Amino acid sequence: MSAGGEAADVVYCLAQEQDFQQVLNICTPDDYNGLDYMAAFFHRWLQEPGRVVFIARIDGRVVALESALLVDGGQTAVLQGRRVVSDLRGSGIASALQTHVTNYVRRYYPEISAVRLSRGDNPSVKTLAKYRLIAKEAILSLCCEAVNLGSFITELRSKHPLHADSSCGPVTLSWRQAETLVLSDHVVSNLLPSKTIINDWEPLKPVEANLEVLQRRGLTWIVDREFEPAALSLGTPPYAVPYRHNAMRLNINIFGRSLTSVCAVFLAQLEAFLPSLKGYLVCHTYVDPGLWAGLRQFCQNDANVSFFKDYWEEVILETDL
Repeated sequence: MSAGGEAADVVYCLAQEQDFQQVLNICTPDDYNGLDYMAAFFHRWLQEPGRVVFIARIDGRVVALESALLVDGGQTAVLQGRRVVSDLRGSGIASALQTHVTNYVRRYYPEISAVRLSRGDNPSVKTLAKYRLIAKEAILSLCCEAVNLGSFITELRSKHPLHADSSCGPVTLSWRQAETLVLSDHVVSNLLPSKTIINDWEPLKPVEANLEVLQRRGLTWIVDREFEPAALSLGTPPYAVPYRHNAMRLNINIFGRSLTSVCAVFLAQLEAFLPSLKGYLVCHTYVDPGLWAGLRQFCQNDANVSFFKDYWEEVILETDL
């Protein structure tokens, strides 16, 4: 599709419930390693306060999608969910839709001053000319049958330095505790990457206005200790993905630079979710890049838990609007 013919060919509109199947048809089963979240998130996104979901159509066919979530008290738009049908990738439709979305939020939400997004690859020189890199996390990906997870936890716990003293164990926070801690000077200055809360690819500033967004996510908050923790973790409720018929995806973001503490909360998150997990599990754990190798070594096991993917990163980009 040429840029010159684009205006006549492409129609942009807000997505609706009846677009669901066409939206799912945008992605092939192999996209995102079979872990696409769109089927699990689409209906929720349409109902979420402060979010707009746009689609692009050509001759009535949905060919692209992009969403924007207003965060940081209305100061920032987080772009999410970019999807383009396979036969139009590289045609410019993604950039055109993103321009439409940013123009929309600029017009209807003039207080927005920045656009933020996350990507699972190394930004190109062209991208970095448009955006500044504000944070990154390394991703450790594991996969297993859920029935093997208990043995995996037991094996790893036996070699963790704190396993013999449960009184030193991690603490699961109530929402009241979590909302206070995540905005504390200690966490913001010492744990958060570039002072950014990242939850399952969703980057937020540590400000009170974002607490409502975090609360909506139904997260499991676990720290290595309640007072001035060395590791803070956010576990996202598992959701179904198309990797195989019974596959679930679990995301755990861990902030901190102490490998011992990160391993402790990692195990605690797995234990917290263990009773509810069934089928086949793919778990992405996001950590400081300097800890990835140590966490991978810690996760070596004889419990039939495999590494789903080698080292990769999530990068957070931002630009002024």
